[in-house]
Amino acid sequence: MELLSAWESFYVIVGSSAAALTGLQFVVVALVVDVRKGTSLREMDAFATPTIVHFCAALLASAVLSAPWRSIRGPLLILAALGTAGMVYVLVVTRRSTRQTGYQPVLEDRIFHHILPFAAYGVMAIAAEMLRRHEEAALFWIATTTLLLLFIGIHNAWDTVTWIASGGSQETRSSGAESRETGSSKEERREINRPGR
Repeated sequence: MELLSAWESFYVIVGSSAAALTGLQFVVVALVVDVRKGTSLREMDAFATPTIVHFCAALLASAVLSAPWRSIRGPLLILAALGTAGMVYVLVVTRRSTRQTGYQPVLEDRIFHHILPFAAYGVMAIAAEMLRRHEEAALFWIATTTLLLLFIGIHNAWDTVTWIASGGSQETRSSGAESRETGSSKEERREINRPGR
């Protein structure tokens, strides 16, 4: 598997980064629990846990493609399963985020927690199947999705940290989206997110 060995340095870097960032996300979660005593398990399942899953998926894909395989069949099966399981997991996360009541997701949240991860896992599953006939192109697509999962995780972890640093206000999480809203809709959102509601 000479073609896979050409990618070894890339996956060592991505895998190491994913592992380190997974550890840092545990620190972020500890901060959330310490700072935001009212944070529910539903919010954690909807926003924090997926970040860990995306980092671990990038780590797993990196490990799979760095292993000394004798044929392409092993990586193909594992990456196809990872991509498929990832898509199913993103659907579960989407459901969880709509059911939790502690935070109202905005467009940016939907893009980085639902749309981009679903697309990344979908492309990974398709690219894994492409390994049979178009190895080189498939490996570039898998590398792209692995890196995308890493960047999604970084974005989501940073989003959580800035939310904590701002005191957990809805306005900060919306990344300026409220500044484009009318005054009455701002008041409606504040009313919705007022503690005790």
